[in-house]
Amino acid sequence: MSSIADNIRSVTRRIQKATEAAGRTDGSVRLLAVSKTRPAEDLRLAAAAGQHAFGENYLQEALDKMEALADLPQLEWHFIGPIQSNKTRPIAEYFQWVHSVDRLKVARRLNDQRPEDLPPLNICVQVNIDEEASKSGCHPGELDDLAAAISDLPRLSLRGLMAIPDPDQSEDALRASFHRLARALENLQKNPQVTGPLDTLSMGMSGDLELAIAEGATLVRVGTALFGPRDYSR
Repeated sequence: MSSIADNIRSVTRRIQKATEAAGRTDGSVRLLAVSKTRPAEDLRLAAAAGQHAFGENYLQEALDKMEALADLPQLEWHFIGPIQSNKTRPIAEYFQWVHSVDRLKVARRLNDQRPEDLPPLNICVQVNIDEEASKSGCHPGELDDLAAAISDLPRLSLRGLMAIPDPDQSEDALRASFHRLARALENLQKNPQVTGPLDTLSMGMSGDLELAIAEGATLVRVGTALFGPRDYSR
């Protein structure tokens, strides 16, 4: 059985090959280890292998891991799950990134609750890029207004966009979904009402990271290929 360190090396090689194949600069794509349902010890092993950015979906689980791994201050915590309005305060206080902002009410709460002694919270707007009824995310037609409003909030830094396309669609359709998200970011970068770094496309997972990188992903969210199947019994 391969170790977490072996898996990190394998996924890193996949990212490097895909980046090279796309004619992009080496190092232009970051790996976010999706660590939901994984014990803190797995994250410790990943950190020992050089992986420092972790994505968590469940708030209390993430807070417990932060406490268990408090001796590793280099870790970077990304919240990537649905956000309940009554749980924004700890997200604003303990995370460096949030990828799943899809409405202004949540953005305002994160802004108001971000401690003044911390840097602005890095934000990606989650876009329902395939307009699926069951999916979270901002409707593409509402993206410009939402991004403009978020970019006016001083305790937030609008970094870019995130999407979770339907993984069961064909490869061509999946590539088209990634392409639409990349074009949406390009349009925001040209919009004078939207400010912020706007340098991040959070898209692509274990099974499709190559397609995502080919279409411009700057951050891929990988869980299964690093840690194995999720353990929902925890």
